[in-house]
Amino acid sequence: MMLNIRVVDWTQLEDVFGTANQIPVLLARVEQGSDDVAWQELGDRLCHQGETVAPASVAALPALIALARTDLKALDLASDIVCCAMEHQTDVSLLRDHQGSIAELDDLLDRHLRTRPSNYQTTFRYLLAARGHVRWSKVLGDFTDDFYWVSCPACSLEVTVAIGDFGRYCAVRDWDLGDVDRRALRPARAADLAGPGLWMHDLAVRDGQTKLAEGLTFLFGQAECPRCASVFRVSEAHSSENLPTERLA
Repeated sequence: MMLNIRVVDWTQLEDVFGTANQIPVLLARVEQGSDDVAWQELGDRLCHQGETVAPASVAALPALIALARTDLKALDLASDIVCCAMEHQTDVSLLRDHQGSIAELDDLLDRHLRTRPSNYQTTFRYLLAARGHVRWSKVLGDFTDDFYWVSCPACSLEVTVAIGDFGRYCAVRDWDLGDVDRRALRPARAADLAGPGLWMHDLAVRDGQTKLAEGLTFLFGQAECPRCASVFRVSEAHSSENLPTERLA
């Protein structure tokens, strides 16, 4: 990691607050051991409130990922940086020269998921972002109390999709009466899943996350429009409105 600190000319980069000359100092401090103050400042400078990154944020990824092999704080910060950079299209270009780092981050996150950590859902979302699905990483819940809003592809009706302990249905949201004209969702069979839905489901099954795995079959399943009775795929309707392709091509 110290090699990375030496090769990067931090004086020519900016962090969130300005010149990045404090970044190598902070990286050296956290490398020496637990230093909550240094971690706090490093997080503020590299990914302020999880919403803002800068060129120095991405330049710090190799050092953070080296630390992340043994330090979960580094894993979280590196993941936050990648999520934030991918979320804001103007920042995606910052990551183009760091595909090796992102690949290693992917591997570290996958290994952490295998331990079934208490923050499994957060780590799962981080992995989605590392694999280029940052919008899913933002909207995916734990299927305890999840709602997704889509438009019927046939008649454009705004449909509320609920997937949680209270039910799995689509409906028309009436702010006085609640969800009316409910139609039960049709879950996809695990064998019929493909693309991101397939590997997301496979990960959840592998790690014993039953509720997550089951919820994904409904999210990537079908809904019947309460107005025109046309049947459509929930994930496709949601993606067409909210989830533009987000790759580093």
